[in-house]
Amino acid sequence: MPTSRRSFAVAAVAALVLPLSACGSGGGGGSSDASGKVEGDITFQTWNLRANFKPYFEGLIADFEKKYPGTHVKWIDQPAEGYADKISADAAGGTLADVVNVSPDLAAPLAQAGLALDLDKAAGQYKKEYLEAAWASQQVPGLEGTYAFPWYLNTGPLFYNKSLFEKAGLDAGKPPTTYDELFGTALQLARKTDGEVATLANVPTIEDFGRYGVPLMNEEGTAFAFDDAKGVELLTRYKELYDAGGLDSQALTATPESSGKKFLTGAVAMNPGSALDLANFRKQAPSLYENIGITDQITSTGHVNMYVMGLLVNSQSERKSAAVAFARFVTDAAHQMSFAKQVAVFPSSAGSLDDAYFTEEDGTDETRVRVAAAKSLKTAVNYTPVLFSEQMKTELRNEVAKALQGKQSPEEALDNAVKACDRLLKQQG
Repeated sequence: MPTSRRSFAVAAVAALVLPLSACGSGGGGGSSDASGKVEGDITFQTWNLRANFKPYFEGLIADFEKKYPGTHVKWIDQPAEGYADKISADAAGGTLADVVNVSPDLAAPLAQAGLALDLDKAAGQYKKEYLEAAWASQQVPGLEGTYAFPWYLNTGPLFYNKSLFEKAGLDAGKPPTTYDELFGTALQLARKTDGEVATLANVPTIEDFGRYGVPLMNEEGTAFAFDDAKGVELLTRYKELYDAGGLDSQALTATPESSGKKFLTGAVAMNPGSALDLANFRKQAPSLYENIGITDQITSTGHVNMYVMGLLVNSQSERKSAAVAFARFVTDAAHQMSFAKQVAVFPSSAGSLDDAYFTEEDGTDETRVRVAAAKSLKTAVNYTPVLFSEQMKTELRNEVAKALQGKQSPEEALDNAVKACDRLLKQQG
């Protein structure tokens, strides 16, 4: 399972856009007809799941083959490292699997290249079986259609270290719930500890701008817009935080993993995460676990961030009926529930989040986080634009770093980032 932002998240690594843009004309190439008998051999590619979930998937495949005699599913699992490059090479070489585990940003260039089956045409009758926002997350601006079955979702709370709050004279029972409170808390903690303890370990990402209420793209999805006044306001506040020591000194080069380690060791006071993290805290940092505080994601929009995975069907597959049937089988309500209980993720199937497993607490932190996250997912948003590639993330990060270091103003930084991202966006077309 990809271990990126927020513990595993959607791992946006779509640097494959350019190699694929010449492979097709977009809009789901090949026939969209997935009718006919479900039979034949298909390949199913997952993203770093074999090591921890081999029995689950082997059982899943056996059940599918039993339900549809005459089918055979060959399971291929790829490591997290280089996953986007692997998809790019397979797509260019005509060896893309029949069913592929993707995040929306990885599906987008495949759809643009005509290699993703349009499920609105091929399997639109199943749309009602999924959460509306999850189905919509698999759509690509500029193209009509939906290009993957929604699979598992995740979101999570904001964790904080109560002991660090108390040492700084802050009320550990009243964590920040707004951005004003967050930045105020961070500045106070930095002052009280003489800059030794930062509150946050990461520079703002595109999803942070989204949660702050910044418009990320124009309505047509043809240009980026996060350099508006509100975007400049957010980056200016981060600059103040950086100068005061409220943002970790290594934030400019931080990774999700390094940020997590900072939180584990008490170098930073707050860090976003998911229900997956609690078991890690208990095992790796018992003293932190005893002092762990849990609060909601901070957002100005009223909607938390949602990470979503999907299963794309190769539009060039010679066994579309079997591929569609298998992708739906993996993502139906029953199988999503069973997977969610094993992995501490959340189902995208309609109605599943109303199950007692996601609505009833038993007094433990684990169920508290799970119930709260499940509730928030009903209205959550995948803030990262589908067309926001890894190259664009790098451009934004570089410009943000220059602003924090005082090499340019926040306004100049975001203007430059938008120009670079718009240029890359045009190259995708």
